[in-house]
Amino acid sequence: MDYEQVLDDLVNKKIKEYKVEAKDAFEFQKKLRQYGKRQDITGIAQRGGSIIYKRVNGEK
Repeated sequence: MDYEQVLDDLVNKKIKEYKVEAKDAFEFQKKLRQYGKRQDITGIAQRGGSIIYKRVNGEK
């Protein structure tokens, strides 16, 4: 999976949200930490360990 593209799509509003399953969370977090615009993305934990990532609403 190309997580960098997913992060770009979130920041650029091409997608509203992206769900990461618990088994993939570590890999996604690794990419998110390296991503230059990570402050524009927030994650909301779900039951069962999955996380839904969304763009932070802002003036950008």
